Amino acid sequence: MIARAVKQSNSFARISALLAISCMATGVGYSNPNSSASDDVSGSVLTVEIAKQYLANADSVDTKQFTAIEDAAAEALGKHDGRLDLSGLTSVSDVAAEALSKHEGFLLNLGGLTSLSDSQAEALARHEGDIWLYGLTSLSDVAAEALAKHKGGLGLAGLTELSEAAAEALGNHDGDLYLNGLTSLSDVAAEALSKHEGFLNLGGLTSLSESQAAFLSKHEGGLGLGGLTSLSDVAAEALGNHKGGLGLGGLTSLSDVEAEALSKHEGNLFLNGLTSLSDAAAEALGNLKGNIWLNGLTKLSDAQADALAKREGILSLNGLTSLSDAQAEALAKHEGWLELVGLTSLSDSAAEALSTHELRLNLNGLKDISDSTAEALGNYKGVLGL
Repeated sequence: MIARAVKQSNSFARISALLAISCMATGVGYSNPNSSASDDVSGSVLTVEIAKQYLANADSVDTKQFTAIEDAAAEALGKHDGRLDLSGLTSVSDVAAEALSKHEGFLLNLGGLTSLSDSQAEALARHEGDIWLYGLTSLSDVAAEALAKHKGGLGLAGLTELSEAAAEALGNHDGDLYLNGLTSLSDVAAEALSKHEGFLNLGGLTSLSESQAAFLSKHEGGLGLGGLTSLSDVAAEALGNHKGGLGLGGLTSLSDVEAEALSKHEGNLFLNGLTSLSDAAAEALGNLKGNIWLNGLTKLSDAQADALAKREGILSLNGLTSLSDAQAEALAKHEGWLELVGLTSLSDSAAEALSTHELRLNLNGLKDISDSTAEALGNYKGVLGL
C-alpha cells in the first residue's frame, strides 16, 4: 500500500502546483532550465537561418538570448506551434510584430520589449494564446484598446501606472490579466477593471479603499491582491461577496470580524501570509464554501483544527511542523484534499487517525517513519502522498 501511495504522490504534487499557479500566478516570466542552447550561435540578431534551425530542433537554439530579430526570421517563427520565448528582444518592427501574431503556440514571451507602438499592439492582439509583455512600463490608451481585444492571457506586470481610459479598455479583455506592477488605482480604474472576465492580478496594490474593494468584489473570476498587508472591516465585508479565487497572501493578521466577512466568500481563498489565527477566526473560516490555503500557520490549537476540519474541499496547512494526536483526530474528519507537507514526523496514534481520512492526503514531508506509522498509513483508502 505504501508503494502505491508513493507512486501517486508525484501526480498529487503536480495537481497541487497547477492549482496554486492557476489561482495565484504572479506573472513572473518562465524560462526552460532544460533548454540546450547551441554554443556556436553568435551575435545578438536572430536570423532566418537560426529561426529555421530552431524550427527543425527547438532544443538546439536558446531563442531568449537574442536582442533583435530579422523580419524574415519572425515570419518563419510565426509558423511555430509551441511555446516561443523571445524575451531577449528589446524591439521589433511592425512587420515582425505582424508575423509573430500568427504564432500558434500557447505562449509568446516578448517580455524584453520596453515600448510598443499602437500598430504593433493591434497586430499582437490577433495572437491566439498568452502574450507576455512584462517589459512595458507604460501603455498608450490606443494600445490598451487594441490589446483588450486579445483573447488569452495578457501579461502587463511591468506597468506602474494605468490611465482611466486604458483601464476602461482592459476591463473588456477576455482572459487572464496581469497588472501586478500597479501600486495604486483610482476608483474609476477599479470600477472599470471589475468588469474584466478572467483572472485579474493586482498583486502590487499595497492598499485598497473601501470603495475600490466594493468595485473589485463584483469582478467575476480569480482576483489576486497579494500585496495587501491589511484590510479594513468594510473592505473585508465587500471582498466576502466576491465569487472566484481570492488571493490575500500578504495579510499577516486577520481579525475575527474580517474572518467572519471573508467566510462568506465563494471560491478559493489564499491566506498564506497568516502566521496565527484566533479560535473564533478559525471557526468562521470553517464555514467557507471553497478551498482554503493557510500555509503560513505554524501551529494550531485543538479547537482550530476541529473548526477547520468541518469544511469541505482543499485544506492546505503546509506550514504545520507538528500535529498532536487530538488535532490529527480532528483533521481526519475533514472531507476533501488535505495538505500537511510540513510535517516531518508523526506519532503512531496520529498516523492511525489520519489513515481514516478520505480522498487525498499529502504527507510527503515525513522522514524516517516507524513501521507502525507505515502500516497505519498503508491502510489509507484515498490518494496518499508520501
